[in-house]
Amino acid sequence: MKLSKYIETLIIRAKRNDKHFYTYITLVIIRILLIFVPQTGYIHPDEFFQSVEIMTGEQFEIEHTRTWEFNNTFPIRSMVVPYFLLKVPLNFIDFLSTYSKYYLEIDLRSSYMILIFPRMIMCAISFVNDYSIYKICEAYSLRYEIRLLALGSSFIMLTFATRTFSNTIEMAICSLITYYVADCMIHSNTVIYKKEFLQDRYKKAESISEKVKIWKLKRTLPAHNYNKYFSLSILCVIGVFNRPTFLVFGAPMVFFWLLRGMGTKTVNFFDFNIRMLLFVISSIPTICFCILVDSLYYRYLTTGEIHMLQITINNFVVTPLNFLKYNLDPEKTAEHGIHPKYLHLLVNIPMLYNILGIIAISSFIHLIYSFLRGMYQDLPRSQSIVGLMTAAIFTPVMALSLINHQEPRFLIPITLPILLLHSPKLVTGFCQTYPFKNQNKILYYIFNNFLSTRASAKFILNIWYITNIFLTIFFGFIHQGGVYQLARYFSNSMHAKPSTMNIHLITSNIYMMPLSIVNIPSSHLLLTNSETGKKYRRSKDFYLYEYGSLEIDKLLKKIKIILDVNEMKFINKKKIYRMYLAVPTSLAEDLNIGFQKFPDIKYEQVKVFYPHLSTEALPKIFGRHPCDLHVDFDNLQGTCDIENKNYFSFSYILKQFSSIVHQFGLALYRIEIVTNSKASTLPQQ
Repeated sequence: MKLSKYIETLIIRAKRNDKHFYTYITLVIIRILLIFVPQTGYIHPDEFFQSVEIMTGEQFEIEHTRTWEFNNTFPIRSMVVPYFLLKVPLNFIDFLSTYSKYYLEIDLRSSYMILIFPRMIMCAISFVNDYSIYKICEAYSLRYEIRLLALGSSFIMLTFATRTFSNTIEMAICSLITYYVADCMIHSNTVIYKKEFLQDRYKKAESISEKVKIWKLKRTLPAHNYNKYFSLSILCVIGVFNRPTFLVFGAPMVFFWLLRGMGTKTVNFFDFNIRMLLFVISSIPTICFCILVDSLYYRYLTTGEIHMLQITINNFVVTPLNFLKYNLDPEKTAEHGIHPKYLHLLVNIPMLYNILGIIAISSFIHLIYSFLRGMYQDLPRSQSIVGLMTAAIFTPVMALSLINHQEPRFLIPITLPILLLHSPKLVTGFCQTYPFKNQNKILYYIFNNFLSTRASAKFILNIWYITNIFLTIFFGFIHQGGVYQLARYFSNSMHAKPSTMNIHLITSNIYMMPLSIVNIPSSHLLLTNSETGKKYRRSKDFYLYEYGSLEIDKLLKKIKIILDVNEMKFINKKKIYRMYLAVPTSLAEDLNIGFQKFPDIKYEQVKVFYPHLSTEALPKIFGRHPCDLHVDFDNLQGTCDIENKNYFSFSYILKQFSSIVHQFGLALYRIEIVTNSKASTLPQQ
């Protein structure tokens, strides 16, 4: 069924007044609208620095940060997917911007467009997951309304699925492959059943005419042995080059595709081996194409070398191999953080899928228990849809648990199988029948009050909704939410400042700020003067210093050094500069105390960006209220009214609550050393 038929079917379903479907359509609209709001939440630096930062920086010729993964000497990230997914559409936007700016006075190369345009592309790709889950349900006659509802209401689809993570692409590819394999499985099972049935009829037929009739029926059966092998091979290769961890997600699904029909009279190991051979051979052209694109991008191979036919094995780079070499080294992965082996199973799955994640883990434990007790009748068949989905969930989880560094987003490709298996429990509850073999009052009480359909169906869906709403707000708007606003602020400031002024921004206890959103011309690009023909580069006028989770005392020492260097430039070269510091408001008290050790440094708060939460600097429950920390250029010493507090008064409780709320922000401070000579020349804010 094509996409148009899929949409037509959904419209027909809507006319039947299905409440779950209407809720799903509402959630789809919300998913799209959240792109344009936009969501200020910043989930992880990789959503910018592994795709958007590089592609927009190169296409629009603006300042950007090129992280170590894209080092030409040892690149571990393939540029095939980002190039065709982002660079080509951005090239079209760049072309349109010339005309929209001239005729409509609308600049399509704005910071806002740099943020939302890649998210629009990712949002469109996210509907591959919706389509795949619908098609699987249709093929196996499953209820798709509640499964689409669970998918649409998941915070994974409302936040992660619209961000430029390689994991998001990995999730879409996994979902599509899961649909292809599931479809091939049921198609093969149907054809094999009919073929074996006709073979038995053929053997029992007594007349020649009846045998001829049965033989003709057998000839009309469709082929099934090698269905979709070329499509699967292409998707798998793209998945591996997008993110080599796709190997552990794709392996169980490819295995189930190879295993179709094994054990029957018409499929044997010869068919298994031929399928494998065809799959490998058909993947070679895509592999060669991806290697060629990466080799050209990282300049291992140049057009001049191709023209002169001076090509050796050293002219090619295989980025997935470099990725595996790096990540299989425990010492290198430890630099990104060491996590316990149980983190994915016991923490990340419940966080991503909340109650459905807990149900999935419980079901898996039950399967292990049944296997160890020899109750093989309780296990799913090896070639069933339940077996496929179970393998697609826990094979990659177990494999990824062996790696030191574990993040929740690594697991989002298992979204489709988890929701396909367990989302009906959102409306049916945990158990429709008594699940225990033993019968006693305690087990009856647990079943009647928590596990039965009547008891559990009341609260499961509510828990699902509440948890996903909270996580959507947290990851979509609060987590590191001030970073994007900070970048937009300096984007506007850079266009308004004098051309002779340099801006220095120091950040601490926040994520890396994407320079592409600041949207300033690149200082590394070699330009040509149209009149003289001389080569030149633009002078750099924006400097960013990022110090991670640096302690306040060490941070202030860094600030003092940068100030002293700029003061020397100011004296000798008459260079005008302005320095800013951006830290979470939860550090306002510590910052105030720390600055008292530097009486020659003056600072004032310029702006606070709300909401913002840095897990590196969590709000303090009993911290001093920001209003009690009034600091300006004339009064360095903060004041705090701490005498005669009534801890049980309504005003004190309200003030403490206000203090916590005010700490959910990102404060921007202007810093300077004021001297007599400088005070007369420094422009006013």
